[in-house]
Amino acid sequence: MTRLVPSAEMTLGPFFPREFAEGADDLAQGSSGEIIEITGRVTELDGKALDNVIVEIWQADAAGRFDNPAFPGWGRAATNAQGYYRFRTIRPGAAPGRAPHVNFLILYSGLMRQLQTVMFFAAVADPVLAVVKAKERLIAKADAPNRYRFDIRLRGADETPFFDD
Repeated sequence: MTRLVPSAEMTLGPFFPREFAEGADDLAQGSSGEIIEITGRVTELDGKALDNVIVEIWQADAAGRFDNPAFPGWGRAATNAQGYYRFRTIRPGAAPGRAPHVNFLILYSGLMRQLQTVMFFAAVADPVLAVVKAKERLIAKADAPNRYRFDIRLRGADETPFFDD
């Protein structure tokens, strides 16, 4: 089977009004579990901040379930002019066979495809961490109690590991 490669005419955007992400960055509201904050900065190869990058997350609830109707499990935020995003959520539990983690999807005007990655809270046994060479780039840094920082570099030597869908 032939695999099609995106061309310049197939890049994402520009179609992200800033309101696209408004109000979807708080997953903790009305949810039970340990409330945490996830922040980070999205940058290019040279460390330049990227404004209005759409960052989506999806995760399990505190018990490790993805199918809890009382917990949305999905959120969206846009980066500001300095490249920062922020989510308020709950600390996910471990799903069967997996370490606690948060999945990320990156959308940005000009990208050829959406980018997917995953954030872990510690370097523990997990099938994804077992196959990634630069696993330290998938581990969040604890900034303060219940506050984690996960920076995302789109290209270059310190590029965040991304996964094909």
